[in-house]
Amino acid sequence: MPAYHSSFNEEQDVRQVGNMSVLPIRTKFRGPAPIADQSQPDVVDETLDLFRANSLFRNFEIKGPADRTLIVLILFISDCLAKLGSARTVPTQIEATKLLNTLSVDTFPIPGDANFPLNSHYAAPPSRSDADYLRQYLTQVRQELSARLVEKLYADGTGKPSKWWMSFQKRRFMNRSLNS
Repeated sequence: MPAYHSSFNEEQDVRQVGNMSVLPIRTKFRGPAPIADQSQPDVVDETLDLFRANSLFRNFEIKGPADRTLIVLILFISDCLAKLGSARTVPTQIEATKLLNTLSVDTFPIPGDANFPLNSHYAAPPSRSDADYLRQYLTQVRQELSARLVEKLYADGTGKPSKWWMSFQKRRFMNRSLNS
């Protein structure tokens, strides 16, 4: 069974930095990301929908630039779940929001950096200004993704994260992590 690919691979007129798509998102965070149509699902929704299915796969055939963006976001969700799972006590929704927002704005490697784990599959941004743009875009998307992830994790109203999501905290998509 093949992995699930991004539906945004066929999108036209999408800016690319390196070989990653800069896709529109619905967000409340400031940043350079293009604004998506409020009535349509965006790449953050798609990542949350495909995370659990795709995290079961060790191999992923990249079929377009949107898949590269999807991979980075799926790996970020894995890091978020690992961060929440490693907390001493089960975090409340407010504590989880603080933890994940801090994680999303912490410094992180981008394609082309020496410690980016998937450099063999990604092209480095061609200029320093493009690299800065990509870092700002990914920071904004990570903030929005962490906010929506917390909403999904605590949707049942019990004050504890969903065990169906937390069961994926030790799973590694493609046996990789953004932190390693």
